[in-house]
Amino acid sequence: MKFKLTFTVLSFCFFLLTGTTIWAQEKASIKGQVTLNNNESTDNISVILKGTRLGTITDEQGNYKIKNIKPGTYTIKISGVGFNTIEKKTTVNEGEELIQNFTLITNSEELSEVVINGGKTNHYARKENQQVSRLPLKNLENPQVYTTITGEVLKEQVVTNFDDALKNAPGITQLWASTGRGGDGAGYYSLRGFAVQPTIVNGLPGLTNGSLDPANIDRIEIIKGPSGTLFGSSLISYGGLINTTTKRPYKTFGGEVNYTVGSYGLNRVTADLNTPLNDKKTLNFRINSAYNKQNSFQDAGFRESFFVAPSLSYNVNDRLSFLVLTEFMSNESTNPTMLFLDRGNPLRVHNINELKYDNKRSYTSDELTIKTPSYNIQTQMNYKISDQWTSQTVFSTSSAKSTGNYAYLYEGTSNPAFASITEGIVLARYFNYQDSRNITTDVQQNFIGDFKIGSLRNRLVVGFDYYKRTATDRGSGYFGNGFIYIGDDLQSFNNIFGPTNGDTGDLTKAGSDAIVGDSPRNNSKTKQEVISTYFSDVINFSPALSAMVSLRADRFLNSGDISTDTDNYNQNALSPKFGLVYQPIIDQVSIFANYMNGFTNVAPGENVNGTTRTPKTFNPEHANQFEVGTKLNIFKDKLYAALSYYDIKVTDQVYSVRPNATDVTYYQDGGQHNKGFEAEFIANPINGLNIILGYSYNDATLTQGDADFVGFRPESAGAYNLANLWASYKFTEGFFRGFGLGFGGNYVGDNKIMNRSVSGAFTIPEYTVLNSSLFYNAERFGVTLKLNNIANKEIYDGWSTIHPKDPRTFAASFTYRF
Repeated sequence: MKFKLTFTVLSFCFFLLTGTTIWAQEKASIKGQVTLNNNESTDNISVILKGTRLGTITDEQGNYKIKNIKPGTYTIKISGVGFNTIEKKTTVNEGEELIQNFTLITNSEELSEVVINGGKTNHYARKENQQVSRLPLKNLENPQVYTTITGEVLKEQVVTNFDDALKNAPGITQLWASTGRGGDGAGYYSLRGFAVQPTIVNGLPGLTNGSLDPANIDRIEIIKGPSGTLFGSSLISYGGLINTTTKRPYKTFGGEVNYTVGSYGLNRVTADLNTPLNDKKTLNFRINSAYNKQNSFQDAGFRESFFVAPSLSYNVNDRLSFLVLTEFMSNESTNPTMLFLDRGNPLRVHNINELKYDNKRSYTSDELTIKTPSYNIQTQMNYKISDQWTSQTVFSTSSAKSTGNYAYLYEGTSNPAFASITEGIVLARYFNYQDSRNITTDVQQNFIGDFKIGSLRNRLVVGFDYYKRTATDRGSGYFGNGFIYIGDDLQSFNNIFGPTNGDTGDLTKAGSDAIVGDSPRNNSKTKQEVISTYFSDVINFSPALSAMVSLRADRFLNSGDISTDTDNYNQNALSPKFGLVYQPIIDQVSIFANYMNGFTNVAPGENVNGTTRTPKTFNPEHANQFEVGTKLNIFKDKLYAALSYYDIKVTDQVYSVRPNATDVTYYQDGGQHNKGFEAEFIANPINGLNIILGYSYNDATLTQGDADFVGFRPESAGAYNLANLWASYKFTEGFFRGFGLGFGGNYVGDNKIMNRSVSGAFTIPEYTVLNSSLFYNAERFGVTLKLNNIANKEIYDGWSTIHPKDPRTFAASFTYRF
């Protein structure tokens, strides 16, 4: 019945595809292409006819078209964030299709004696991105909340890792540093109280087992709320998703090279080169690359990576274009220090002061490393079917490997062997040899329409998506490699093991290889496939009032270990989405509300009671969000803001209860309730001053499920309160023209990284970290000095783990542009 309903809806949508010419006729039109004189992407440039309601934005190739124009004389206004506005008077005749092309010049590259009129200088303002809604919607037209972190912010802050980039968005905080282990080795973050990883690139699957390199990032979108309708379930969370938009080729020769040096042996070199490959500039090539090496602030540890990202664009004609985006990453690093607290016994320490951990100790060595090579390849074909419809065909594949030593520390103080140790904690070191690979394949076909039915404007996407993920594991089992003591009673520990420095393990490669020896290796290969269809329609009842109606039908096929059929299972899921937007002041103020759904396919389990084993299957979990808020774009683009209240309820959560070491029982009646408030402001109050300000409050509770957790805040929820600020001022005239300074930081409230009935709570205290920068930019070169954690605070994050973060660091960045 579900699929019959979906088929009926989709049939109606395709009927619209063939029949819209009956309802929509245009009198005249203006079309053309907008190019930029720098290396930024050309999408979302505003093109309007002054004095009318007619206007549009450019697509990813800079193309635009304004339809249904009455004959007459008009002024075309072209504007984009950070570019000088262009105005041109033109006349259109009845039935004419007039072609007008433009080139925008950046504010910063204008000669000092030229007077800039009407240029936008709110450099941190969001850029609308079709990947967010799969439709060309302005932010104020979208009933969903998202935050955009622009590449310009990352440059100004000398961001050299992905974790620091996300500090510019409200409502998101790090839970877990990248481990490099197979399957989920990327970093984890808490978004609206749910754990999420950065696994979406350009709106498509893009796996990594390590940390993403920011060298190829044009912008990052933090898309808030359960987004199963458009993005499925496999790679996102109920709190939302992290989408990384990469740099793309443009039509002129140019680029830049950068060298950054800093604390703890930081050496980083990046290069960005773009060039046309033919005289018509329809075939363009771009390559971004980076080499990065830095040691840990602790007594051991490092990370070394090489990254290269070639890309190619080809505009065959004004209807057909192709885009190829690739990324290749080679990374070798030691595991970050993570102290896992005992999950099954009452905690002996409840905060950092009681723990008495020396955060300079890493409990590893530079010999024990893990390599995480990865690649991501995407190809896109865009075809303009008619003035109302375009076709987008996308193929992507990604690979993430892990080879080497993965280690972690787990509290084992409850072991009877340590009964004589009455103070401090003992952690056991466990490790294995990783040898795994994950490969994804995704094929997506979208039909995107912009048409009228009577007087109602419709913007509709109808899509099909096929996703496959295979995982192979040839790694070893886990082995013990000594014990670690943290506390003030080292002598009691030494009484058991003899003279130590609080660590009994062998941290040499030869030692770890000897422990693994010829032990048996895993030999598993698993496969998952998802076949989906979806549609999303934004209907304008008037220029001020619009509604979004969306639905996804999802067929999940899990082959489990392909060597057996016992773990195979298939599931169906429907995911709806609804939204309303009212703009009391068009393009300046919007009031929105949404209902959004997300879901998770859950693998079968097996109840164990003594010698009795009973298979257990589950329905998909579901999360439902209701949200209301407002978005602003006022004072001539000087202030962008978004304020929202959300309420997310998760039902049918699967969990297990283990009454002893061997038995386990699975249930599917768990529940969770997350609600909160978010506010974001992006302001340019005076020329040269740009501000990002964000605040979020999240209240999360496990409402049903395992008695050990019910009534407690989930350990994945992060802190209740988060705040972020970055402000910079750049002198735009006079003797100091080109000089600037930046200041800001982050506030993170108390964070209960362990929060259970049996164990009790372990709380990481609130902290505020302040950062600053000093920079100078000329036409060809730039210099930026950055100081992070000015007060040298000792800070941590965690998720039933304790992970020490960087102290005060300094970086100097030098850029040459050509």
